[in-house]
Amino acid sequence: MGTRSINHMIFASVYPHYVNKAEKKNRTKAEVDTIICWLTGYTHENLQKQIDTKVDFETFFHQAPQLHKNAIKITGVICGYRIEEIEDPLMKKVRYLDKLIDELAKGKAMEKILRQ
Repeated sequence: MGTRSINHMIFASVYPHYVNKAEKKNRTKAEVDTIICWLTGYTHENLQKQIDTKVDFETFFHQAPQLHKNAIKITGVICGYRIEEIEDPLMKKVRYLDKLIDELAKGKAMEKILRQ
């Protein structure tokens, strides 16, 4: 599943793609940031620091204050993989984020995306 390459991929290089995907569907960068902060426990300020320092995904998730307790409610298929069946912890977190951004781009309400 390409875990090694994801581990060392720079989060800041993927982040603009998340924002672009959302904005193409009339969603906002602020909504993307809210989703990322919800999932990882970062504040908006600390999220920006992670982007500015160009950490890789492994470091990004390792330094995250706390994965949201409702992250386990993120299920379904993303990039051809069923999230519930992904065994690698980092890959699962990356796919959680991918799934949330997909839901945002598909017009899902923020309350549902954030599993409230």
